[in-house]
Amino acid sequence: MAEQQVQPLHNEKHANTKIKNGINLEFLKTQHLVPVVAHEFGRVANEFPMAFVKNNETGKFQAVAIFGLEPGENLFVDGDQWVAGFAPLAVTRYPLGLVKHPEEEQYGVVIDEASPLVGEEDGNALFENGEETEYLKRRKDALVSFIEFSGVTETFTQYLADKELLVPQTLTVDIKGEKKDISGIYLIDEKKLNELSDEAFLELRKRGYLAPIYSFLTSTHQVGRLARLKAQRDADA
Repeated sequence: MAEQQVQPLHNEKHANTKIKNGINLEFLKTQHLVPVVAHEFGRVANEFPMAFVKNNETGKFQAVAIFGLEPGENLFVDGDQWVAGFAPLAVTRYPLGLVKHPEEEQYGVVIDEASPLVGEEDGNALFENGEETEYLKRRKDALVSFIEFSGVTETFTQYLADKELLVPQTLTVDIKGEKKDISGIYLIDEKKLNELSDEAFLELRKRGYLAPIYSFLTSTHQVGRLARLKAQRDADA
């Protein structure tokens, strides 16, 4: 797989650069966990199981969609096809990204020039006569939203952790009679959630956290889908 070549986006250097529609499957097919933001939990829950993973160095939790049952496996990439009906924002923003200025509260747009979606022949132009195209403006707005959503999700996740609503759990899936465990993940403790005081529950509602919590809880049913895809993949192999 080609190394990334991430460069600052520039209207002269990238005057003729175009981005094709689609997602970078070459990169994705080895990703079994991908970060998700609370604003998309409802859509994610219709397709993928979600979990929280803990960074052992910082102690912080991050919400992720589970695409595979083991590292390096993505059951939603089949050949050159993305077989899910939805892809999270962390996936669709590529090959563009935002990088924070080291000293200022400013972000600059970067592009991965090595991406198979980037070229000069086909796709959506980024600049016309040195000016940003409508396409690029929309993509930039989405990048800014992603940064904002990520901040909100971090606050939401930290709140759950502070209230001790996140518990280490192992999800067990049944693949043709063989049990397989997904461990090292954290889920929302539904029992603890139901035992919260009226005051604490009201606080969750006021903060707008109930919708993402319930989406997260329903997403675990999608583990069965992973098991079916895995069984199918093994049968085709």
